[in-house]
Amino acid sequence: MQSVPGPPRQRDAERTRAEILDVATKEFADRGYAGARVNEIAAKTSTTKRMIYYYFGGKEQLYVAVLERSYGRIRGLEQRLDVEHLDPVDAIRALAGLTFDHHEAHPDFIRLVSIENIHRAEHIARSERLSNLNTRALDVLGRILARGREAGVFRDDVEALDVHQVISGFCIYRTANRYTWRALFGRDMLDPERRDQQRRMLGDLVVAYLTAR
Repeated sequence: MQSVPGPPRQRDAERTRAEILDVATKEFADRGYAGARVNEIAAKTSTTKRMIYYYFGGKEQLYVAVLERSYGRIRGLEQRLDVEHLDPVDAIRALAGLTFDHHEAHPDFIRLVSIENIHRAEHIARSERLSNLNTRALDVLGRILARGREAGVFRDDVEALDVHQVISGFCIYRTANRYTWRALFGRDMLDPERRDQQRRMLGDLVVAYLTAR
């Protein structure tokens, strides 16, 4: 008697799901939400369109899953950043540097953020997980600022979200606008020879603001 195949093993399912998300991230980042096609994503994986719908439910759910994983990675790095042993100034530089490194290394994440802003964040707004993830993004930063205020180093009229905006704005801009900046000014903002100077500049800007009286 021939056995009936059961559901995919958990490890295989996780590997397949991860592969789909890897390919979908690239497709959505390159083509946008409207331009990406589930058929194309399936063709570039070792699975099928039917299996993609099985795992994710549909194109929109797949896109949201891509956003959740992309945001989850940077939020996870922030949560794992060991800054408790650092003084507040060094800690804030470490956090700014982490964001700088991540955004430069993950241009697809920057494109996804830009695409979702084109859609007025309608997909992010439907994700409870993303809301929770980005609330936690301020936890580490808030603790650093609190220690800095207690030590009399940082000003006391700055919210964590303000500092997050400054750091994110700098890091996103240099990646998102790389090509227009180069065309207009003849400078590649991701030029490796300028990288260390740019990274230091971000830390200097944030620390100067936080310590200004």
